[in-house]
Order: sequence, then C-alpha cells, then structure tokens
Amino acid sequence: MTMQIRIARPTDLEQIVSIYNQAVAEGNCTADTEALTVADRREWFAEHSPEKYPIYVIAEEATAPIIGWCSLSAHRKGRMALANVAEISYYVNKNHREKGVGRQLMRHALEKAPTLGLHNLFAILLDTNKISVDFLEKNGFSRWGHLPDIAEFPNRVCGQYIYGRKV
Repeated sequence: MTMQIRIARPTDLEQIVSIYNQAVAEGNCTADTEALTVADRREWFAEHSPEKYPIYVIAEEATAPIIGWCSLSAHRKGRMALANVAEISYYVNKNHREKGVGRQLMRHALEKAPTLGLHNLFAILLDTNKISVDFLEKNGFSRWGHLPDIAEFPNRVCGQYIYGRKV
C-alpha cells in the first residue's frame, strides 16, 4: 500500500510524541527512559527546518492520523565541514509495524537527502535493538562504530551502535 508522506507541521507534534513514547515504553528502541511531553519536544521540532533537516510523517491518507515519522537532524551543528551529515531517526506506530511503513519512510528520506545537500546519514541505536540493526542493513547502512556499555537502564546496561551510509 502506498502511503502519503509529507513534511511535518507543528500540529503533528502531539502525534509524533505519542509514537515516540510507544518506543520509550518498549524499552529497547531509545535511550529515553521516561515518556516525553509535547513541551519537551518543541525546541527539537523547531530545529528541523524543511529546507535542510526535515521531519517526514506518513499516513494512510492525507487527512488520516500519522502512523510513523522520520527525522533528519544536524550533526555537530555549526561545524561547516559536517553540514553534509545528518542523523536519521525513525519511529512507527506499534499497530502499523511490519507493513512497509518504515521502508517507505526510509526510501523517501534516502531519496530526498541529496537534494538537501546531505551526503552521509547515520543512525544511533541501542546495540540490543536487533530489529533496527536488520532494518538499517537492509537499507544499505553498515556499522560505523560501537560505543560499548554506555546506556545505563535500571535493570541492564547496553551499548550503542552507529550505523551509516553514503547517499
């Protein structure tokens, strides 16, 4: 099924945060350990200009609720030699996973990245997140680094992988 992908609007922030908080609750998708509020994410949202570092949202129809999102974020903002690099993050509503939503978002971001002046994308993920490792590798990303045992959760410690690719 082909979905509708567009640039996020401020009115989408509540749904973006809701989807993110599903990942927080699952405990293996992000290093955040507590749910965020819309107020917590307003500054983050404002830092994503559609011209350089967009947030893409996906829905089954133009007026339907958002079922996933993907952001391209500045890496070491202000350092001009790194202006061609962005961190990619992606989250899909738990009721819409395994249906190609993430694949369509990723394909869209990879196609748009060069038009934004981006040549390199990377993702930072928990090293215990096998689903994201497999997803990134299927989309042409490879492991660029590993930060062992740096994420301290209440009942476990894990590392973070850095996966990247040229675009």
